Amino acid sequence: MPVILGEASILTTPLSGVRIWALVSGCLTFSLAASMGVPNPPPQDIHFSLFRNFCMFTWCFFFTMSLLILAITYVQFHSLLPFSWKNLTVTVAALAALMTFVATVLFPCLVAGKGGGGGQSYVVTTTIFSSLNFLAYAAETHLLRREQRGYMASVPGLLKVLQVFGGTMALLLVVDQAAHGVHPGWREVGPGVAYGLCLAASLFTVAVMVGDCAGRCPLPFDRVLAGLSLLGVLLYMVAAVMSSTKVLQMHQEKMRAPEEKLMIISEMVFACITLLSYTVDLAFSIKLLCDRN
Repeated sequence: MPVILGEASILTTPLSGVRIWALVSGCLTFSLAASMGVPNPPPQDIHFSLFRNFCMFTWCFFFTMSLLILAITYVQFHSLLPFSWKNLTVTVAALAALMTFVATVLFPCLVAGKGGGGGQSYVVTTTIFSSLNFLAYAAETHLLRREQRGYMASVPGLLKVLQVFGGTMALLLVVDQAAHGVHPGWREVGPGVAYGLCLAASLFTVAVMVGDCAGRCPLPFDRVLAGLSLLGVLLYMVAAVMSSTKVLQMHQEKMRAPEEKLMIISEMVFACITLLSYTVDLAFSIKLLCDRN
């Protein structure tokens, strides 16, 4: 079929404007970060290699997604796609806002003073453009919520995005701790299994909503959502207790490196934030069931 381009006015709307803003700021951010030529970290900073890769992946991945979304919108091809375009765009924007915010905080802390090329000016400039990138995605999320009506643009939908984000970060932290032997044994296995199961459940919910498959579920999908939220609350309660125990034990171990303490505390913070999101999500699901009954 012939490709039908949209009018130039499509690119002058506020939504397209913030997407172009996200493209420009994202391109400048990962270009500056890559030009710094950060070498391989020394052994005592081996945990930070994970976060350097996380920052670069975040900027590059969401730059690519924004470019695709802007191109598909201009070509007006989204009406032919076999999934919910409005749910996909707000999911990408909200997840990008969360991940770029973390990358903006992590990057100057991990690169400054670690021997990266380009000096402090490169770190400051990269952080400024990363902050603009975060603001662009936050503005895009706000505009999409105001202009579109879909499940992922509602509060429960955004909570699902927060659950995916929190579960991903907590799982990365606990896997990195296990890989470098910070806490051997059940201290990684227990929280890791909880994070993995909950992350899979949240990804399943997001995929169902983006794919417009809720009506094909053999069970009432609102009850499925309530059950998954309850499972998330129970599993994250266990994970939060275990991660809090690691933090309490950490203060009794004077030989622990500062970066290892940061990893453990960060895991507890993400576990508690995600537990809160599951609790609020469960309250919304129970309210929806009561209203329908």
